[in-house]
Amino acid sequence: MEIPIPKRLKKIWDLWELRSFLILSLSLQTILIVLSPLRKRTKNDWIFLTLWSAYLLADWAANFAVGIISNSQGDNRDCRNKNGNIDADLLAFWAPFLLVHLGGPDTISAFSLEDNELWLRHLASLLFQSVAAIYVFLQSLPTNRLWMPTIFIFIDGLIKYAERTLSLYRASFRRFKDSMLKPADPGPNYAKLMDEYRSMKEANLPTRIETIKEPERGTKSVDRVKEGELTDTEVVLHAYRFFETFKGLIVDLIFSLRERNQSRDFFLERNYKDAFKLIEVELNFIYESLFSKVVVVYSSLGYLCRLISFALVVTSLGLFYCVDKTNFRDPDVALSYTLLIGAIALDVMAFIKLITSDWLFVRVTKLPDVDLKEPKRYIDSGGESSNGYFGRFFHLLFRRWSESVLCDNLIFRSVNPRSKFKEKIVEFFNLTTFLDSRKYVKPKRFTEDLKKHIFCELHMKSKMADDLYTAKEISAAKGDWTLRVESCTEFLPYILEVDYDQSLLVWHIATELCYNDQADAPKTDDEKKHREFSKLLSDYMLYLLVMQPQMMSKVAGIGQIRFRDTCEEAKIFFAGEFEDWKKKEIVEKIQRKACAAIVDVNTEVKPVMIKGDRSKSVLFDGCILAKELKEWNTTSGRSKWFIMSKIWVEMMSYAAINCRASAHAQKLSKGGELITMVWFLMIHFGLGDQFQINEGHGRAKLIVGT
Repeated sequence: MEIPIPKRLKKIWDLWELRSFLILSLSLQTILIVLSPLRKRTKNDWIFLTLWSAYLLADWAANFAVGIISNSQGDNRDCRNKNGNIDADLLAFWAPFLLVHLGGPDTISAFSLEDNELWLRHLASLLFQSVAAIYVFLQSLPTNRLWMPTIFIFIDGLIKYAERTLSLYRASFRRFKDSMLKPADPGPNYAKLMDEYRSMKEANLPTRIETIKEPERGTKSVDRVKEGELTDTEVVLHAYRFFETFKGLIVDLIFSLRERNQSRDFFLERNYKDAFKLIEVELNFIYESLFSKVVVVYSSLGYLCRLISFALVVTSLGLFYCVDKTNFRDPDVALSYTLLIGAIALDVMAFIKLITSDWLFVRVTKLPDVDLKEPKRYIDSGGESSNGYFGRFFHLLFRRWSESVLCDNLIFRSVNPRSKFKEKIVEFFNLTTFLDSRKYVKPKRFTEDLKKHIFCELHMKSKMADDLYTAKEISAAKGDWTLRVESCTEFLPYILEVDYDQSLLVWHIATELCYNDQADAPKTDDEKKHREFSKLLSDYMLYLLVMQPQMMSKVAGIGQIRFRDTCEEAKIFFAGEFEDWKKKEIVEKIQRKACAAIVDVNTEVKPVMIKGDRSKSVLFDGCILAKELKEWNTTSGRSKWFIMSKIWVEMMSYAAINCRASAHAQKLSKGGELITMVWFLMIHFGLGDQFQINEGHGRAKLIVGT
């Protein structure tokens, strides 16, 4: 049974079907080139949703339009029964533009790491779409008046699509790893050496084998550590040097002692601003290597292809302008000009990106000679000093990551639950994660004070980690190292005798209860700072545990189950009496009252003695820890907030070093994560297990005679 479609609507569809998809394809390319640079600078869900939709629709729209054009070709040159009397010459002229669109902009070749693994599919699509465009072109011969500009656009489309396919191939996991592997080293020829050794022995000649160590490589000027602050130029150039050395982290490669010592010595001489700026630029290089075309474009062949591509489009515009267009409809001529000018505009935007990129900068600039006497001043290019709407807007355009952390809170969730009915609807449509991120997750600024605090903690640990064994021991600590150093061993059971995820939840609850205790408010500015550090890092680590389980998969254990059980116990505890508070009080007061109610519970007997181990809730374990922290007095004069802030940095460091490298890399395209910054900072400080103990192997030498 056919669905009746009004002839008027069918006529409109036939008239605008192809034209609409051409305009849609060009519009999607514009969205991609405008929005794709923002995805590394913001955590805005709506930008990601728009970009993701445009990325998926762009290929579909271009492929669909190519199919329409191919299907339209036949014996009738005017194609009057299809596509609203579009001349066959124009159909052949439009088809190559879709190849250009399939190539995509330089700023985004892949939306996620998984897209890079589909490079073979894009190669097949390149072949099929090229054949389709050639078929359409051949059908328009021999009377095609636009044959020359059509060929030029076709070549441009081949270049753009080939660049994208090659970019995906080179960013695929296996190829990316292979590109960094050194040539195979079989070592000394054991069989030949032993054969010669046996021959000498049989001839009764005094023979021995000595191992000669490899000679030390000479120290380069860039290996000497520059003291003082770095200029903007030095930040970019040193970051690129470290990128070339440590990009193998993404594919789980290991590094030599020499590489560790070079990086560690360099970062030990840096201040916190320079260190984080270096890591931001370095991670930006990694992001663009994995998710854009830079590896292909920023090469001698890439520059040549860019020049040829732009010249072909401009020439095509000139040739189309000179062609007799008497038989062409005015809307089709206007659409052709739109496609040409759009292609030129996209190339101009790509050219602006090319000449302002760090990649071109490092290829035309060399590191200055190391000056160990007079440090140069580093010019801050924004940060928290950027005030006003326009200041924040320009800072958004030029920053290298979101510079924010997302925070979640167990107590806040528990006192603001969804109703049972809403919860069932949300679970039915699988919207729990999305709606939770809108309701419970809040962005917080990554402040300069917190940046300095994290840097100082890792800097201090790096100075103690002269050898790899100490470095690994420090990196394996998840809060216990800090407790031992600060002589707070009474709290060690809350870290060493429980799993990491349980420890994280217990300390999160204890931090929240202490934070909302107005009777024990901090008295000094320094104490207030560490209190805020503890609160932010506590909420951030809970966010990672609950909302980003892929980043915590190696350390989370049954963290999701513990979190759900704890939330459920808290909801039951808060049910009833808190309903009236929600109607009268603001959120902050409700949360303070909720924390006070938890602290008021008698906890003389441990919860496990009452409840057993079936329920994994740790709500009142956190309450017990909070009470112990409140009563704790230290002989060192350190406040509990100072100790807790150090513990949270250590917990985050432990999670960072144990997070899968692919999870770190994936987050680079979604505004970046603080835990990734901490991971790279630890590696540059020589902390972690990515370094091998032996730098190389010796060479054997057969010595005959005494």
